[in-house]
Amino acid sequence: MFGFLNIYKPRGITSHDVVSKIRRITKIKQIGHTGTLDPFAEGVLPVCIGKATRLIEYLNDDKAYIGTVQFGQSTTTYDLEGEIVHTSHKCTDIKMIKNALKKFIGDITQIPPIYSAIKINGKKLYEYARKGEKIDITPRKATIQNIKILNFDFEKQQAEIYIECSKGTYIRSIANDLGEELGTYAHLVKLVRTKAGDFQIDNAVKLETIDNIEKITSNLISPLNILNYRTYDLNKNELIKVSNGNSININQDDGMILLLNNNEIKAVADLNSGIAKCKKVF
Repeated sequence: MFGFLNIYKPRGITSHDVVSKIRRITKIKQIGHTGTLDPFAEGVLPVCIGKATRLIEYLNDDKAYIGTVQFGQSTTTYDLEGEIVHTSHKCTDIKMIKNALKKFIGDITQIPPIYSAIKINGKKLYEYARKGEKIDITPRKATIQNIKILNFDFEKQQAEIYIECSKGTYIRSIANDLGEELGTYAHLVKLVRTKAGDFQIDNAVKLETIDNIEKITSNLISPLNILNYRTYDLNKNELIKVSNGNSININQDDGMILLLNNNEIKAVADLNSGIAKCKKVF
């Protein structure tokens, strides 16, 4: 079995739980996922099965989210699962939020939440937090391609915000920083990932419906339908060379290319000056 699953991860379980369930059903150990989702979050989680795990680095890794931000309070985790740190009675409105969001467009710098899985000196940040230990967190760069307000409830002081961003963006940090930008506090109360690369929420399969091998095979996505690279069909002699990891000559423009035989990926190659050097062989 070789391919991807577009799973809708429900709230309350870990990304590892999803992988473990697929592993139990398929009896395949070589299973992974891209873009970890916190237990608090829900939505699109691409799962890679078999040799597809070796293709993770070639997947488009931009993300899209819808986050619900609660204004008036900040928490230790930047979401509703943490303890309240600050409270403000200052109200905001939709016009103020729209103006504040303009400052988050493009390349930004953000400090990851202390309750996150980033490792510093071999320990995850949340391990320091749980022990009450202080640690310097290096700000990280992220890119926000699009950010806009979808809905705003003035009475509840809650805003639903849509965000398209680069890999590694912390939406919880955006919620916290947005509250500070508006002169009030804020935290995330709901987070849904609507897109992970080319995996969309509209055709994601709910995890609870995956309960047997037939459900997995019927929803398996071929890497050729996801990877945005050129392809080249190998003849018999080229297939032998590629299978042994040898280079072949291809008269095409430079760049990454997928080498196929019988519509199956046999290798990922880097084409330079007409010579295709195998990066990964399957």
